[in-house]
Amino acid sequence: MSKGDVLYKNGDEPIFDNFAEPPGVYIREELEARGWSQRDLAFILGYSEQTITKVISGKSGVSAEMAKALGEAFGTSASVWAGLQKEWELREARDPDPSIKARAGLQTRYPIREMISRGWLEEAEQSVLEMQFTRFFEMADNDNVSFVAAARKTDERHSPEELAWLFRVRQLARAIAVPAYDADKLKAALSRLRALMVDAEDIRFVPEILAECGVRFVIVEKLHNCKIDGVCTWIGDEPAIGLTLRHNRLDNFWFVLIHEIEHVLQGHGKNGNEIIDSNLDDPFATSNLDAEVEAQEAVADDAAKNFPFPHDKLISFYRRKAPYVAEKDVIGFSSLNEVHPAIVVGQIQYLKGDYAWLRRWLVAVRQHILPTSVVDGFGTIAKASL
Repeated sequence: MSKGDVLYKNGDEPIFDNFAEPPGVYIREELEARGWSQRDLAFILGYSEQTITKVISGKSGVSAEMAKALGEAFGTSASVWAGLQKEWELREARDPDPSIKARAGLQTRYPIREMISRGWLEEAEQSVLEMQFTRFFEMADNDNVSFVAAARKTDERHSPEELAWLFRVRQLARAIAVPAYDADKLKAALSRLRALMVDAEDIRFVPEILAECGVRFVIVEKLHNCKIDGVCTWIGDEPAIGLTLRHNRLDNFWFVLIHEIEHVLQGHGKNGNEIIDSNLDDPFATSNLDAEVEAQEAVADDAAKNFPFPHDKLISFYRRKAPYVAEKDVIGFSSLNEVHPAIVVGQIQYLKGDYAWLRRWLVAVRQHILPTSVVDGFGTIAKASL
């Protein structure tokens, strides 16, 4: 019985275990079993004798076309010869770099590639990369990144992208020098912040005002596959606010900012229980939250909605004017309440569910806030040490 015969042990499927020699060895044995010469095989297959010699000697491999021809000549499946060739090539191939498996393990859990491309980690050999990883996530080893509270989520913990973003905010915030946090100063500063809501350009003063109260302010562009708006996190007893500016709109900027400031004032998110706020513009995103988190979100939402003026005042205005709210009425209401029209337009868009309505009044904010803030993203890589 030839080697080709014993390749079949379980029906029609060839078995290649322990066949650690090139296909030419088995071709030679098939020739011996039949009393054929290499010249005979060349004649049968229609190949040159030189080609057959190279294959039998192991200098050339068995192509897919030749595997089919050998199957016809020897009465076997073409997969036998194709499989022998593949098995031999795998055995001869160099072992892969061990770091491939380790990098795959990290990438499966966290967006390592994107973190490297954003400049959060440096591309390096595996041990150095793992060391950076553990320092970035403030942990003893790379298996214990804690999951923090998931605001605007249903029954899921934070995604790896959200966690990476949070720890980048913490990394940058830690490097900002501010005086000790003073909650009373922050409460008093709300009136100064309120005065900035008339002119879009005035938001450039926000980081300075917060810093005077001991609140670190950071803008980190979101990673892919997430819809983060902001976070209130704590460096010990010192608060930090991180925003993504996911929606480049004045109305959204103020809503998210005041939402996070309220988290700070309420002391939410301390002791590693940060709430990453995602989808703040989705009225259904808080369904099925943990009761404590949902209560905290409700408090922050209420503060943000009522910050520029009582929300009931806007609702009353809208009901009196709906469904056809005139542009001149919006301008008049904005002027009366001393806010930029973009803020009123944004809130009414939300009420109407029509985000095209008076869209020309909306104002982009990045060009005003980025120059005075600690920024990572939007074409900038913030300098930070692990």
